[in-house]
Amino acid sequence: MSAAAPDTGAAGLMDAMYRHQRHIYDASRKFYLLGRDRLIARLAPPPGGTVLEIGCGTGRNLIKIAQAYPGRVCFGLDVSSAMLETARQSVARTGLTDRIVLKQADATAFEPRALFGQAGFDRIVISYALSMIPPWQGVVEEALRRLSPGGELHIVDFGDQAGLPTPFRALLNRWLALFQVTPRGELAAVLDEAARASGAGVTVEPLHRGYAVLATLRSTA
Repeated sequence: MSAAAPDTGAAGLMDAMYRHQRHIYDASRKFYLLGRDRLIARLAPPPGGTVLEIGCGTGRNLIKIAQAYPGRVCFGLDVSSAMLETARQSVARTGLTDRIVLKQADATAFEPRALFGQAGFDRIVISYALSMIPPWQGVVEEALRRLSPGGELHIVDFGDQAGLPTPFRALLNRWLALFQVTPRGELAAVLDEAARASGAGVTVEPLHRGYAVLATLRSTA
């Protein structure tokens, strides 16, 4: 998933990376983007609620969310026009164009009213996007600002890998670097600090010996 700023550099880099990969992205990523379906199962948006995915990529998660939670309207933003083209095609094939709205936008500074006509969202999802965005802490802060009162931010991404064998960790990180992916080992600490600063509650769950982390931040405003 990709959601950095849509300037020529970031958008161009992502489009170059995914112009061809997007056609096999979902088939290949299911083997190592772990925890996405667990996140979706826990999402539980309220009846008639709204869901935003930051870094929606091919639309895979949004389609599953729309199918799992009828009556909710879903929104997605991404920096890559190539990925959004694939997402729109996938959404159309599943007959969900009336419930999934897609836009190209900057994950660190987006205006939901201008993009989607929404003041905020009941649920915001960030799935394996923070590890691809250099100013990722700002994305977390921006997402928290865009939650509706009582809303929740759900995050899944690569973890600190603390329980993984050292040779596997080294191989994994070399391989991820080929795709401009940098696991955020300090993710849990940053989320704790962001939750304290915003008055949100937070739960962080390591998955698969730290291979991934699943987190939920709950707005109390």
